Amino acid sequence: MTGTPAHDPAPVPGPFAFWGYLDYACDLSELSRVRSELARDLAGFDPDLVATVQLVASELVANSCKYARSEEGVTRTLSMPDERTLRLTVSDAGGPTLPRIPNERTDEEWEAAEGQRGLLLVRQLSRTWASFAFPRRYGLGTHVWAAFDAEPPRSLRGAW
Repeated sequence: MTGTPAHDPAPVPGPFAFWGYLDYACDLSELSRVRSELARDLAGFDPDLVATVQLVASELVANSCKYARSEEGVTRTLSMPDERTLRLTVSDAGGPTLPRIPNERTDEEWEAAEGQRGLLLVRQLSRTWASFAFPRRYGLGTHVWAAFDAEPPRSLRGAW
């Protein structure tokens, strides 16, 4: 009796573009650096898209600094998994809860709320957003990403 031959999985295409990992201290003074490095990395993209990604990144980094174990800092990843999607990911050491938009507030409570509006902004400005947290025992943290429709600049076209 012979076994079923093993199948090689279909090749998975790599990202259309990947800008690598950038680390930041959990200090709100780092937000200007986050924004300037995004402007540098996204040179050639639509300026409105760049401004939107900068705003979303500022919100995600600020949230990481507020809610995660901030002494370990945050990491920003920027990639294009395909020719029309720009993905921003902010990773941190994790905190006691997952990022979420509070749904239990009344309209009056939302009007009076001073905080917890950042993820609403992220949801409105991105095509989609999500988060994932590994169990704490693995020490792999929490990752929040937002995806945007993007027309790649000429310098990236044909790279895939």
